[in-house]
Amino acid sequence: MAEQPPDEPRQREEGRPDPEELLRRYGLRDRDLGVPPATTPAAGAQTSPQAGGYPHRRGRLRVYLGAVAGSGKTYAMLNEGHRRESRGTDVVVGYVETHWRSQTQAQIGDLEIVPRKQVTYRGVTLEEMDTEAVIARHPKVALIDELAHTNVPGSKHAKRYQDVEEILDAGIDVVTTLNIQHLESLNDLVAGITGVRVRGRCPTGSWTRPTRWS
Repeated sequence: MAEQPPDEPRQREEGRPDPEELLRRYGLRDRDLGVPPATTPAAGAQTSPQAGGYPHRRGRLRVYLGAVAGSGKTYAMLNEGHRRESRGTDVVVGYVETHWRSQTQAQIGDLEIVPRKQVTYRGVTLEEMDTEAVIARHPKVALIDELAHTNVPGSKHAKRYQDVEEILDAGIDVVTTLNIQHLESLNDLVAGITGVRVRGRCPTGSWTRPTRWS
């Protein structure tokens, strides 16, 4: 069988281009973008804290994007958590919303779940992610669903992406989910196509670097 030309992306068994090959072809690898590699301090070395008191290394963010609710983002996020855990990575569920879907609930399996924080608003007790508890637990990776979620009034941050930013600053990698219409930079475009404008928006900017979008 003839070999594929070097400039053509390799095809995986299911017929999709190999993602690493696409990143190489279009110059989107970390080294192409100038993202410095993660370094491990030498034994006995002290890690210099940031202004907020967290280790210098900032966590990496991975976002599972979907077009609509029910497209499999949460399932994929949990599946990645299991894959990483099977390789020896310390993984916790910071927040997951299964929407009572049996397959998604089953996918949680034996992953460790950080208990949620209870917040009382107008006489009603609601549950939110306990950001402080996630940071105190300090896993290698935290799985956090629904990045564009608006927190209950009275929470430390108004939006979940702000909670995620604090967790990233603490040196914890985050895998999260987001519907594309909630990206602030694409909100007008999506609204023009669908005729529906969503209120919950998630900005993109320097805080999202380095990020992997899936």
